[in-house]
Amino acid sequence: MDQEQLDAAFDAALSRLKELPDPLERATSAHRLAGRVQDYAAEFQAVRNEAMNETLRVGKRTSSQLATDLGISKGRVSQLAKGAPPERLFLGSGKVTIALAEKLEEGKLAGGQNKPVQGPVIATEDVQTYERLRELAEDVGLEVAFERVPLGGNIRLNRNNLIVVCGPRLSPLIEQILEGDPHLQFAQDSDGWYLHDRTAGKVYRSPMDSGENGDIAYFGRLPRPDGQGTFLYVAGIHARGSGGVVHWLTKELANVHRELKATKRFSVLIASRFDPETLEIVESERITPFYRPEGA
Repeated sequence: MDQEQLDAAFDAALSRLKELPDPLERATSAHRLAGRVQDYAAEFQAVRNEAMNETLRVGKRTSSQLATDLGISKGRVSQLAKGAPPERLFLGSGKVTIALAEKLEEGKLAGGQNKPVQGPVIATEDVQTYERLRELAEDVGLEVAFERVPLGGNIRLNRNNLIVVCGPRLSPLIEQILEGDPHLQFAQDSDGWYLHDRTAGKVYRSPMDSGENGDIAYFGRLPRPDGQGTFLYVAGIHARGSGGVVHWLTKELANVHRELKATKRFSVLIASRFDPETLEIVESERITPFYRPEGA
C-alpha cells in the first residue's frame, strides 16, 4: 500500500466515524480507535528508530543525509537512532504481552472434605521465566503485560507483540501449529515427552527425566492462524527448560536479531542446566541450527 492509498484508507475510516448518528457510539468508537492509533504509533516509531539505527550502522547514509531524507534535524536523527537498541524489535514494539499457561494442580485437603481441592495454577518455573523475560524486555525499553492462558489453552494468537510460554500438552491450538514445523517437533512415547530434530534425525530427551539438573526447550517464531503475522513461542520439555531459553536469549539477543530480524520464522532447541537449590538457570546453549520453514 503506497502513501496515497494509506491516506485514503485513514480518511475513509475517519469519515465513517464522524457519520455515526449516535453520539455515545461515536464517542466510544473514537476513544477506542484513538487508543489503537497510539499503540500503532509506538510500533511505527520503534520500527523507524531501528531502521534509522541500521541505516547508519551499515553506512547506507550519513546522519546529515538521513536527516534530509526524513525532513528532520541531524540532532534528531542521532536522538532517535540511539533511543533504543535495535534488538528490542526481536521481542516486539510498544507493549509486549507475555502469556503463561494455567494447569490443574491438586491442593491440600479442604476442611471437612474427602477430596483434594483442585484449581488452575501457573507453574512456579513459568513465573520465574516470566520475571526474567520481563526484565529482559524492560532492559531494552519495552513495556510488558502479563496474561494467563486459561485451562484448555484457548488463546487469541492473532495479534502483534505476543510471546507465549505454554507446552503443547496444555493447548491443542498450539500443538496444531507446532505440527507445521518440518524440522523440530514435540513427541511422546512410553518414556514421556521429548523433542525430535527430524532434519538431523536426532532425539532429545530431558536430562531431568534421568535425575539430572537440566532440560531441553523449543524456541521459535510461529505463524498466526490468520496468516497476518507471527508470535514468539517458548516451551521446555519440562517447565524449567523455558527459563533456559530466556537465559540464553539474554546473552544472545543482539546476535539473534541480526541473524533473524523481527519477523522471520524460525525454530531452535536450547539446552540448559539449573542450580538444584535455587532452581535458577546457570548455563544455556543452542544445540541445533536456526531452522526456517524453507531450510536451515
